[in-house]
Order: sequence, then structure tokens, then C-alpha cells
Amino acid sequence: MTGVRVLSNEVLVATTGVVRVTAADAAEVVRRGTSSERKRARLCAHPAATDPLHEMLICLARGTYIRPHRHSGKSESFHVIEGELDVVLFDDGGTVRDVIRMGPYPSGRTFFYRLAEPTYHTVLVTTPHVLFHETTSGPFDPAGSEFAPWSPAEGEPAADEYLAALRTTIGHPAGAVA
Repeated sequence: MTGVRVLSNEVLVATTGVVRVTAADAAEVVRRGTSSERKRARLCAHPAATDPLHEMLICLARGTYIRPHRHSGKSESFHVIEGELDVVLFDDGGTVRDVIRMGPYPSGRTFFYRLAEPTYHTVLVTTPHVLFHETTSGPFDPAGSEFAPWSPAEGEPAADEYLAALRTTIGHPAGAVA
């Protein structure tokens, strides 16, 4: 990849004013995401965490745990390029209130979604990996995400159990491909 700064195995940042992503670049994000310990990688099209608009090409591998969280005063949108995922929306007590089954345009599933309310949500990858374009408001501030108090933190042993139970609740047993 040219015009990219490597921040870690999981984070690449475009360094040019005109960002072009080729199929080879996308394949590199997928390679990094499927081989990373946390089962994820991203190519940031915005050059800095302080930018008011954040656009990222993200790969999540099946089994990655994104702790349920919500954002106040921010919106986010996903456009699926390849693979499938479920966006799970919760009420404040942790009960599933909706599942948005997403895939690329030809799949017939929802291929684009936007969340503009402070709702607890997570994603579950239902194929070996998913590649999607995410857009959200900046600047990035880790304190801007409120983690659901009823969900385990990433890295806790209970996270795997929670993920498996959530998959079963929404109809995707662990390891199953949609």
C-alpha cells in the first residue's frame, strides 16, 4: 500500500489528500484483520483522530467481540462490501430490540445502515470475515463510547460466553454461517 502509515497491525492511516483504495489494498486489510489477535483491522481514510469526519475500511473476522456500546451526539453508518454481519440493537437493560442482518448489495440483505440515536449496539460477524465502510463523526474520543454495564469487557473470559449466548439468542449459534 502506498500513501499509508502503519500505526499497528490493526490500524493503517492514509496519508494523502486523495485516498484511493484498490482491491489489493482491501485484501491487505482483510489479511490483517483475519490474522490479528483481536480479529480486526482498519484503514482510516481520515489522516488524524481530530478530523471531524471519520471514514474507515474495516475488516472484522468471525469471533471478534465488539463490546455493546452507545455514542451520545454521534451517528455511524456501515456500507457492507463483502461478507455478512448482524448489527444488534439493545434496550437499556440489555434485551435485544432489533437485529439488522447485513450483507453486500447483491445479497438482498440490508447493505447500508445508519444509527443516529444513542442506542446500545454491537456487531456479530456471520461469515469468516466481513469488510465494510464505516463513517462516523469525529474527533475520536474513547470516552465518547459508553459501554453497556451488563456486558463483559473485551478480553474477559466471560466475553466469549456472552458472544456465544448472544449468537444463540438471535439465531446464529457459534461458528454458524448465515
